[in-house]
Amino acid sequence: MYRKNKGIHIFLFLLPALALFIGVLIYPIFASVHHSLFEYRTFTDPGQFVGFKNYTDLFTPQYDFGKAIINALILAALSVFIQLPLSLGLALMLGKGIKGERVYLSVYFMPVLISAVVIGMLWEKIYNPIYGLVTKTFEYFNWSGLPAAGLLGDKKTALLAVFIPTIWQYVGYHMLMMYAGVKSVSPDLREAAMLDGATDSQINRYIIIPCIKPIIKVSIIFAITGSLKSYDLIKVFAKDAYNCSYKVPSLLLVRYAFHNAGGIASAIAVMMIIMCFAFAIIINQMFKERD
Repeated sequence: MYRKNKGIHIFLFLLPALALFIGVLIYPIFASVHHSLFEYRTFTDPGQFVGFKNYTDLFTPQYDFGKAIINALILAALSVFIQLPLSLGLALMLGKGIKGERVYLSVYFMPVLISAVVIGMLWEKIYNPIYGLVTKTFEYFNWSGLPAAGLLGDKKTALLAVFIPTIWQYVGYHMLMMYAGVKSVSPDLREAAMLDGATDSQINRYIIIPCIKPIIKVSIIFAITGSLKSYDLIKVFAKDAYNCSYKVPSLLLVRYAFHNAGGIASAIAVMMIIMCFAFAIIINQMFKERD
């Protein structure tokens, strides 16, 4: 009797969180799948069933979803191979214990606390082709090669110009997670390795990094899924969500959601969910195999 009542009490305690989880996460996913199978001409239109037509239409030139996916994957690759190594290097450096360690932690983490809109407006001024810091620096040193339309206005440099503020904002976020992992490694392991004549690079490679591998895995998942879902910072740069050269899926999703194409927007949302889950599963499997 006691065990039965205990189970009921546990369920009642979990019920509010469970209801919130279903209402905020699970239900919208199923609703998006349902809406993606219909075509909506207006906000009040009950919709016409079209099956998987919205998904096939996404990859036509009319919607250019394929280009948006490629841009998001490029951002994800840059995050994994540039942003995370920078974060790991900073975490290993600060994790050894240096003078002013807490000051450096605060400075590197500070951009994470700033609104993405503020960061976007700041870097938009830096990239301005007339009075921006980048333009004035090139003029001062008489350097050539800067596009006349600015870094954001040239198709060859726009995506990289968008990625730089992302590095600046989130490198401290991943660094802090890895730093916490480095600090959790027992100092005895480091001291034993030093007594055996191991260098700092050998200690980091054979002791520290293997110990914080679960944190590195989480950082990789966050970096990839964050790139696939990126919106706010890029939206500040993108005056035209469709014609800009650095469009991403979330930009197209919002654009079509408010232009009487709810079925297409829902299809984009479902594709983003599938990609995020797929990458999370793949990364988990990769780390399991290595373990």
